[in-house]
Amino acid sequence: MTKPPASKTKATVWVVEKGQVRPKLDQLTTEEPLEIRIASPQKTIAVTMRSPGADFELAAGFLYNEGVITSKKDIQRISYCVDGEQRYNIVNVALTEGLIPDLQPLERHFYTTSACGVCGKASLESLRLRNCPVILPVPTITPEIIYSLPDKLRSAQAVFTATGSLHAAALFDQNGNLLKLREDIGRHNALDKLIGSALLADQLPLNNHIVMVSGRSSFEILQKSTAAAIPIVCAVSAPSSLAVSVAQEFGITLIGFLRGERFNVYSGLERIRTHL
Repeated sequence: MTKPPASKTKATVWVVEKGQVRPKLDQLTTEEPLEIRIASPQKTIAVTMRSPGADFELAAGFLYNEGVITSKKDIQRISYCVDGEQRYNIVNVALTEGLIPDLQPLERHFYTTSACGVCGKASLESLRLRNCPVILPVPTITPEIIYSLPDKLRSAQAVFTATGSLHAAALFDQNGNLLKLREDIGRHNALDKLIGSALLADQLPLNNHIVMVSGRSSFEILQKSTAAAIPIVCAVSAPSSLAVSVAQEFGITLIGFLRGERFNVYSGLERIRTHL
C-alpha cells in the first residue's frame, strides 16, 4: 500500500424513487481495518474497523481508554508499519522504555490475526475461508415492500420508544411482514441477537428474508448477513465502502438511505422489481 487509503470511495448506485430507478454517482465512507501494535515486544493488541484518517490519534486514544497508558509520556513514538513498503493499515506504537503494560483486558478486541498488511481484502478473504456461498438472486420484491419497512421497524422498537438510545435489527419475510426484532445499544449486537434467535429456533439460513438495521451498514453488518445467507439488507443510512464490496461479492442486495418513498441500491438491483 504505497499511499494512505482515501476517506471517501466513489461508487455507482441506483436511486429508486416512487417506483422509478436511475443511476447516480455517489461517495461512500471508506471502511478499512486498522491493526494496532505495540513495538516492543512486537504484539498486535487490536484490529478495529475504521474510517482512514487520524490513525495515530485513534491508536493513542484506544491505548489510553483501555488503560494501557496513562499519559502522553507513556508513548515514545507512533508510526505506520514499514515492511518493504508503507503499510497504512498498521500502526506501531513504541511505548516508553521500561513500561510494562497489562494487555490482558485487550483480548476481547483481537478479532483476527494477520501478517503485515491487514486490509479490506484480508477481511473479505476471511469470509471466503468460511466457504460462505454466493446467495441466489431470489426473492424479488417490489419497491413498495421496501418503502414499508422503516415504519414497521420503528413501531416495533419498544425500548427505543422508551429511551431513544437503542439500535434495532428487524427480520421480515419477502412480503414485508415483520417476523422478529431485536434491540441493543450496538447495531452489530442487535443483529447478532436477531441471527442468534433464528439459530436457536433452527430457522437458518435466512435466504428468503429481509433484514433492516437502524443507522448505517458496515462491514460487520454485511459479514453477519453473509454468514446467515440473508439476501436483502436495508438500512436507514449509507453503507461503507467495505460493506458494498461484501454485498457485491456474495450476492446481497444492499439498500441504504431508505426514507419515505426513496432508497439507494448499492448492490443486487436485480431483486428489485422496478421500471428502468
